[in-house]
Amino acid sequence: MDAATVRRWLDASAAVLHDQRDYLTQLDAAIGDADHGTNMDRGFASVVTKLSDTEDSTPPGRLLVTAGSTLVSTVGGASGPLWGTALRRAGKAIGDAEEFDGAALAAAFEAALDGVVELGAAHLGDKTMVDALEPAVGALREGVDGGTPTAEALAAAVAAAETGMHATVALQAKKGRASYLGERSIGHQDPGATSTVLILRALQDAVAAS
Repeated sequence: MDAATVRRWLDASAAVLHDQRDYLTQLDAAIGDADHGTNMDRGFASVVTKLSDTEDSTPPGRLLVTAGSTLVSTVGGASGPLWGTALRRAGKAIGDAEEFDGAALAAAFEAALDGVVELGAAHLGDKTMVDALEPAVGALREGVDGGTPTAEALAAAVAAAETGMHATVALQAKKGRASYLGERSIGHQDPGATSTVLILRALQDAVAAS
């Protein structure tokens, strides 16, 4: 995997978030501010624009740091700072290497998860993006450490994220605006967990094309 992989991932993420913008907004309307789809669409579109101005020789880690900084500066609500932090932490974990392997990818996502948890103070079961991201990171690490090819480890990570996403339906929100609803937040799928699955699927496709 290299800079081209990262560019494909972020391009694909922007495309799917644009396509699913109304769906994400619909999910958020039930338990939030009804702006998640719009915010994610605008943020990742800005990332694509920003990266189009970067040199082709920019290493993958620096691309991720730039993408994260762009999200922080262009996206309102919680999603911009959270995904911005995640991508910046992931980029810093990869460093200036021109290429990275599955183990480095797993370490990057562990750093991303740590950043999200640190910033959002959310944990598994709180009905947030962490409910999709944490199982995915765990599955990715398990696969890589077990010698599974990166593409297969990512497939397991996406499956784990999807399971976590679906599990948010039965949860009561403990963080963010949704937490104000108390028990009324039960029965709704978390939009942050949903967009996380979309982004991870985009990564799986980007790696498969490497």
